[in-house]
Amino acid sequence: MTSPPIDRRQVRRAFARAATSYDGTDVLQTEVRERLLERLQWIQLEPRRILDLGTGTGKALSALATRFPGAEVVGVDLTPAMLREAVRRVAGAGTPHPVLVCGDAARLPFPDQSVDLVFSSLAIHWSPVLDDVLGEVRRVLRHPGLFTFTTPGPGSYRELRRAWGAVDESPHVIPFPEMRALGDGLGRAGLAEAVMDTETLTLQYREFRQLVADLRATGTTNASTGRRTGLTGRRAWSRLAAAYELERGADGLLPATIEV
Repeated sequence: MTSPPIDRRQVRRAFARAATSYDGTDVLQTEVRERLLERLQWIQLEPRRILDLGTGTGKALSALATRFPGAEVVGVDLTPAMLREAVRRVAGAGTPHPVLVCGDAARLPFPDQSVDLVFSSLAIHWSPVLDDVLGEVRRVLRHPGLFTFTTPGPGSYRELRRAWGAVDESPHVIPFPEMRALGDGLGRAGLAEAVMDTETLTLQYREFRQLVADLRATGTTNASTGRRTGLTGRRAWSRLAAAYELERGADGLLPATIEV
């Protein structure tokens, strides 16, 4: 799989800044996570240990502990600031406290075959080399184990890509993995019986600035290695906003499409 040009340090900085604002703006993340959690009701598995990979502020931890009361739940995230928010959340959750670990999905600090279920929602696409993440997931899973995950697809934020294309040629939205590439990567990692599907969600905004504010508040910012590092000037922002206005629908709202 071609390595996405993603700057891991920028990812960590973006989510550190977003840690305290994340929970108030994570409408998309919550919807996708809840849909992934719902699918666990069909899983015939009694895990002893569950890994929530990219746990963020820990919103999935209590649900996983409730669904599998006999399992130890471990939350892993790259960003200490996010884990501090997760600590506050689980302190009053009324479920057994999970183990929280600061770690990189591409270098998991766990022994081989030590986890039965890896749950990961909208997280793995932030890693520079997806093959490394998939290989680590396979390494820590014991048989019979399950890896269930979501990730944005290449059709995500297509309106924003088009709008930026009217401003300059620099990358402003990170590349998202294609389903075929994911399937090939899962196969190379030794993860068998892959089942994948896709859904398209559309967020709607009255103003472009609201979309930008939500992206920043959830850490969903440009972490491309080829991004411009300087501040975007007022003229460029005006051109961007004007270009995005062309996406406004008949209902008077601005769409933001996410392929999941």
